[in-house]
Amino acid sequence: MPKSHTGEGEDLSPPLAWSHPPPGTESFVLIVDDPDCPDPAAPRRTWVHWVVYDIPATVSELAEGASRRAMPPSAREGKNDSGGMGYSGPYPPIGRHRYFFKLFALDRTLGLRDGHTKAELLRAMEQHVLASAELMGTYQCEGTG
Repeated sequence: MPKSHTGEGEDLSPPLAWSHPPPGTESFVLIVDDPDCPDPAAPRRTWVHWVVYDIPATVSELAEGASRRAMPPSAREGKNDSGGMGYSGPYPPIGRHRYFFKLFALDRTLGLRDGHTKAELLRAMEQHVLASAELMGTYQCEGTG
């Protein structure tokens, strides 16, 4: 991942684009997490970097830096594991970590307010996922092994 999208850089949410949603798509959910926390050689938990929900079905991209500044109308951002809202970029303490960007097409909007967690979203999404896609990027902080 480019440094500008990490905690070592400007911490901008990356640009993302998708196409060809399945028929019946009403909204999208995006979850970005790192299953290698804290150490890829001995992971103990999955760290959530970003959750976005109720992205309208008419939207097919999120611009660079969209988090907290230019989200599509009606899209909501949830809590990350850094304790804040919106995007919190990679800043792995040890080694090269993997970051999974998971996009889900849903047959409904969730209608939730801002601030929900990944776990709450997964429960709300149950039985409403039409399709999903996944992109993986990696990052290692400068000077870490």
